[in-house]
Amino acid sequence: MENKNQSIFEASINRGIEAGIVSFNDDKTKITYHASRDFITSFKNPEEKVRASYFCELVLDYDYPKERIDFEIGTKPDLDRADIVVYEDDELKQPYIIVETKKDGITDSEYKTAIDQAFRYANYLRAKLASVVAGTTKTAFDVSGFKPSERAKNVISDIPKKYGKTPKYRFIKGETDKELKIVSRDELIKALEKAHDSVWQGGKLAPTTAFDEVSKLLFCKLKDEKITPKGDPYLFQIGTHELPDEVYKRVNDIYLKAKKEDAEVFKEDIKLEPKIVYNVVEHLQALAINKIDLDTKGIAFEIFMTDFFKGKMGQFFTPRPIIQFCVKMTNPERGELVLDPACGSGGFLLNALDAVRNYAETNYDEQEARDHWHSFAKDNLYGIEINDQIARVCKMNMIIHDDGHTNVISTDALENFDEIEKLHPKFEKNHFDLILTNPPFGAMIKRTEKDYLDKYKLGEDKQNQKTEILFIERCINFVKPKTGRIAIVLPDGILTNSSLQNIRDFIMEHCQIMGVISLPSFSFAHFGAGVKSSLVFLRRRGENEKLTDYPIFMGIAEHIGYDATGKDDPRNDFGEIYEEYKKFLKNPQNYAGC
Repeated sequence: MENKNQSIFEASINRGIEAGIVSFNDDKTKITYHASRDFITSFKNPEEKVRASYFCELVLDYDYPKERIDFEIGTKPDLDRADIVVYEDDELKQPYIIVETKKDGITDSEYKTAIDQAFRYANYLRAKLASVVAGTTKTAFDVSGFKPSERAKNVISDIPKKYGKTPKYRFIKGETDKELKIVSRDELIKALEKAHDSVWQGGKLAPTTAFDEVSKLLFCKLKDEKITPKGDPYLFQIGTHELPDEVYKRVNDIYLKAKKEDAEVFKEDIKLEPKIVYNVVEHLQALAINKIDLDTKGIAFEIFMTDFFKGKMGQFFTPRPIIQFCVKMTNPERGELVLDPACGSGGFLLNALDAVRNYAETNYDEQEARDHWHSFAKDNLYGIEINDQIARVCKMNMIIHDDGHTNVISTDALENFDEIEKLHPKFEKNHFDLILTNPPFGAMIKRTEKDYLDKYKLGEDKQNQKTEILFIERCINFVKPKTGRIAIVLPDGILTNSSLQNIRDFIMEHCQIMGVISLPSFSFAHFGAGVKSSLVFLRRRGENEKLTDYPIFMGIAEHIGYDATGKDDPRNDFGEIYEEYKKFLKNPQNYAGC
């Protein structure tokens, strides 16, 4: 079975081992290249992994004879040495390609330095071509036909196969040896980080603006992978002798077309100069992002976003273990309408989608399963996010997960229903089957600023009210009477403070409390929020439904899969709590607890 998280470097090196062109000592600290000579060197440097992988590609994919390849070739005394040199002749007198390899994840300025280095070597050795490889980012140059200082007009799409003709384009849809590469999670994160750094330009743009622009280009990349016909070159790539303006125009055309079809995702134009777009294309062009399996790319995008926004926008992220637990406890099904009225980057919605997808993939054949969860993504997932920029991040997240983005709107979820329905008619009262949410805590809604306070039972006759309290009422009104379920993160004050008894009375009047799970105080600390909270699970009562005394499932989670610093904790009480909850549901009256 293929290893979903195997890097393309490991895959190439493994092919090289099978072909007998590289080998390792027992503890894999040294590699031997079996080329024009046996070249032995340390394998501890991350750069070596890139060199080994590219050497294997040169021999196995580009058909260059291993006997014409050598390593660490000096140019001038005391100068660095060329990492790989491919020769035209068996005597190794006529250098053909100079290769400079760097570890994955270097900055654009380090990459530019590597290019200059390759040119120095190529010009000194009089090689025809130069190739610079830094992880998944590769750029090749025609050196011999241009001035030594040229770095733009002489870019070629790729080195030719076995001394042949330079191809116009490197990536062609459906051609096995020219297809995009499926990469590992770590490689995808690195590529996204490189793209972001190119756009951010060391601080010229605000981080969130940079993220917005990367999202636009990522959108173009995903769109291009889908719309390019088989046999055609992909549009999101750099062709031989193409300048930044040409690449920019092609990418911008994809964007403008897509924008017309779906004006909600990105309302604004791309705001980057051609050279920056060109750099991002350089980093992302080789990746088959749509073909990377959903779990891998979902987690990669989540890690990338979380690392990026943590500290800056922590309030938009609920930690994954908490989300997964809420989804498990509420068990969303395909026919159900699921809403998060404070959806942030979309974590609850996407994990609900994952639950439905996993069920479908376990119980149906491939096509049936795909239809099953795709229709759920498109028609059953709804989100509201007050911050327009984060709403776009959520939409982007949905697109990466194969859609569902059209039902995410940017507005205040506490606004009057008729105002929300103007933006999207499906956001109706009494309409949803399940709400999963972590509402904003602590902000005050003031009567002088918002005219909707009186529309809330919990806001009547008050000069101001906390957002989380109004969210409780809004969630109850959003779900269907009798069957609608809610999983909500609430500050413990609502559950314990004597001054808030009226809020608890309101909840009990309108809902059956299914369960309350106390979370440790650090649950949201590494996201910049330190309020002690609990997870509350509710079912909305029917119109005239009377409930006498009934049991409520209570649990305390001390270990939740991560610690106070945000690092993984192998201990996680959620699994055991869930198993106990299942026992409780079978016989609530006689449940004895554990």
